[in-house]
Amino acid sequence: MNDSKRKGLNSFIHSDSSDSILSAYQEDRPFYCEDLSSSISDLTQIPFLKSLDTMLDNWSDEVHVHLPDAADEASAIKTNSKEARKLFRNGMGVRFSEVNKKSPKLDSWLQSIKEDFGFSKMTYARSIVYATPANKGNAPHFDQNYNIVIQLTGNKKWWIAPNTTVANPLTRHVIGLETDPELASYTRQEFPKEMPEGAQEFTLKAGSVLFVPRGHWHMTHANEDSLALNLTFSAPTYLDTLTAALRGRLAQSPHWRESIDGLNSEEGFHIAAHKFNLLLAELKEDVKTWEAEGILAATEFAE
Repeated sequence: MNDSKRKGLNSFIHSDSSDSILSAYQEDRPFYCEDLSSSISDLTQIPFLKSLDTMLDNWSDEVHVHLPDAADEASAIKTNSKEARKLFRNGMGVRFSEVNKKSPKLDSWLQSIKEDFGFSKMTYARSIVYATPANKGNAPHFDQNYNIVIQLTGNKKWWIAPNTTVANPLTRHVIGLETDPELASYTRQEFPKEMPEGAQEFTLKAGSVLFVPRGHWHMTHANEDSLALNLTFSAPTYLDTLTAALRGRLAQSPHWRESIDGLNSEEGFHIAAHKFNLLLAELKEDVKTWEAEGILAATEFAE
């Protein structure tokens, strides 16, 4: 894409850096920079992004507080801003979800960045603010989404390492916690017991930007109280797109919508299997006429 058309990326980093972050995305590697453009002030001056206190003062929805047992958002409680302030002072991290819904400017910026990366219109894009107390952080884990981190206040270390166990995971995983059953079904070897050796280390200060590729292991540690704005993009996979198209197509048929029953007897099982085979035979013929262009156009260009 011509860099002059990158309305999202060029709103907070210079064009050379926007080239670099897109290259990092294509090459599946992290990207770090401090080369912010002056227009980033349009976002950092949004009142509730100035500090944790302003976030809590302006936030009326529930917030998530990370419990100390797992050092991860997988173990969290929901509470109000008043209680979250107390828990933060006691060393617990605080997460504000879908902050973009509170600011049209932030949401517009988020959607523009989604377009800059060429992600599908069906991509789930959201912004999250993480408040991390000094000497706390996240346990090693990987996410199923792409992440751009903008450090708002404080100083925070990140470690990022390639995931050599599984490519393109569909769910997140935290080292030491139970593996999602579907994730386990396509993982051919055990996950590491600790952060992999040789991880790249990045120190984010106020104004720093970090791109974290999908599926890469990462962990964090705040050297002081830290506030960061995370932009996450959960882009549909080929699997997601095909299964959505398949369901949409088959849902038009009353035969596919019919409930399966009779499975509590041998005769009933064979009747159900016969019906199923007839439907599958029809589907095999139908699929022969499908083309990728038509499926993608249905999601990307439909009004």
